[in-house]
Amino acid sequence: MTENNERLYGRTNTLKLFLMIALPGAIGMLASSLYGLFDGIFVGQQLGKTAFAAVNLAFPFVVINFSLADLIGVGSSVHIAIALGKGDKRKADNYFTCACIAIVALGTLMGAIMWPAAPHLMRLLGAEGALAEFATQYMRVYAMFSPLCTMVFAADNYLRICGKIKTSMTLNIAMSAGTVLLELLFLYAFLWGIWASAFATCIAMMAVTLIAMLPFFGGRRALKFRRPEFSIKMFAEIAGAGAPNFLNNVAGRLTSIVLNAVLIAMGGEDAVAVYGVIMYVNDIVQPLMYGVCDSLQPAIGYNYGSNRPERVKKLTEYIFTAAGIISLAAAAITFALPEQITALFLSKHTPALEEMCIFAMRLFSLTFITRWFGFAAQSFLTAINKSFYASALSISNAILLPMLFLGILWQANLTGIWLNFALTAAAVAIAAGAILFALRKSLLPKGDEGGGKNTDRAEDVSE
Repeated sequence: MTENNERLYGRTNTLKLFLMIALPGAIGMLASSLYGLFDGIFVGQQLGKTAFAAVNLAFPFVVINFSLADLIGVGSSVHIAIALGKGDKRKADNYFTCACIAIVALGTLMGAIMWPAAPHLMRLLGAEGALAEFATQYMRVYAMFSPLCTMVFAADNYLRICGKIKTSMTLNIAMSAGTVLLELLFLYAFLWGIWASAFATCIAMMAVTLIAMLPFFGGRRALKFRRPEFSIKMFAEIAGAGAPNFLNNVAGRLTSIVLNAVLIAMGGEDAVAVYGVIMYVNDIVQPLMYGVCDSLQPAIGYNYGSNRPERVKKLTEYIFTAAGIISLAAAAITFALPEQITALFLSKHTPALEEMCIFAMRLFSLTFITRWFGFAAQSFLTAINKSFYASALSISNAILLPMLFLGILWQANLTGIWLNFALTAAAVAIAAGAILFALRKSLLPKGDEGGGKNTDRAEDVSE
C-alpha cells in the first residue's frame, strides 16, 4: 500500500495530481458544508428568526468540540504523510492508532462537559427566554452524540492519506444529502423543534464515520490499527502540527462568542441574525478553500519527506492560485447579491433588518479580496511542519487581530464589526507575505527530485 502512495503522491504529474486531489477535495468539503447552509435555511424559514439566531449562538461551542478532533486528525495526518514519505510504515500506523483512540476519548469528555454547561453559557452571552432555550436544546444534542460524531473529521484526512480521494468526496456528499433529507423530514413533516436540526446532522455524521472507518479495522487501507505505543512526545508533535487549524477554529469561535455578546448589546436579536447570515456565507467559501488546500497537504508532506523540492513548489503554486480564484469569485458574488442571500435565510424580516443585512454583507465581501493569501500560506506551512509560523497566522486571524480591531473600531458600533473581517484578512495577508519572504530559503527540502522523475507514468490509484 505504501507503493500506491509513492505512485500517487511521488510520481504522478503535479498538475494531474492537483486535479485528481483538489477537485474532489473541494467538492467534498463544499458538500460537507452544504448541510450547514441548508440547516440555516431550514431553521430560518421554518422555525423563524429567533431559532436562526439561537443556532448562531450555540454553534461556536459545537465547533470548538469538533475542533479537538480536527486538531488530532490534521496533526497526526501531517506526521503520517511525512513518515510514509520516509518509508516508516510502523510509525505511521502508530500515529494513526493513537490518534483515533484520543479522538474518541476527547469526544466523550467534551460531551460530558457541554451538556450541563449549555444553559449557563447562553446566560453568560446575555441570551434570555426562547433564544436561550433554543440554543441550549441545539447544543445538548451535539453533546449527547459527541463521542460518535467527532471522528468524522479525522476520517476524512485518513482516507485522503490512503489515496481514497473519491471515497472521501463521496462520503462527504452522502453526509450532506443525508442531513438535508433528515432535516426536511424532521422539521417539515414531523414538525419537530430546533433540536431535530442537530439530531439530523448527528445521525448523518455517525453513519459516515462507521462507513469510513470499518475498512481500517479490516486491514484494507494503507494505514492499519496496531498495538498503540503512546508517548508524550508523539502527542506534542501531533498538537504542534495540528495547532494552526485548531487555533483557527477555536480562536475563531471564541471571537464569534465575544462578537455575539457585543451584538446582543448593540443591536439585539436582529444583529445576531445578520451575523448568522454572514457566517453562513463564510462557511460556504472557507470549506472550498480548505478542501483544496487541506486535500493537498498529504501530497506536499509526502514529497517534502521524500526530498522532492520541485514537486513541493509546483503543488504549492496550485494551492495559492486555486485559493485566489475561489476567494475573489466569492467577493464578487457576495457584493452583488446581498438581497438574494438574505432572503435565503430570513424570509420574514422587517425592512430595517434587510437594510442592515445588505450593508453588512457588502462590507464583509471585501474580506475575500485578501483572505485567500493568508489561508493558502497557513496551509502550506502546516503541510511542511512549520507549525509555529502557521499557528502565528492562525491565532492572529482568528482572535488577536479581530479583538484588536474590535477595540479600534468600537466607536463605529455595528459598522466597525462588519469592517472587522476585511481589515483582519488584509493584515494577515501582509503578515503571511512577510513570513514566506523571511523563510524563503528553508521552505523547500534540500534534496533533488529523485523518485519524482517520470511523473506522467503513474496509475490513478485514487478511489
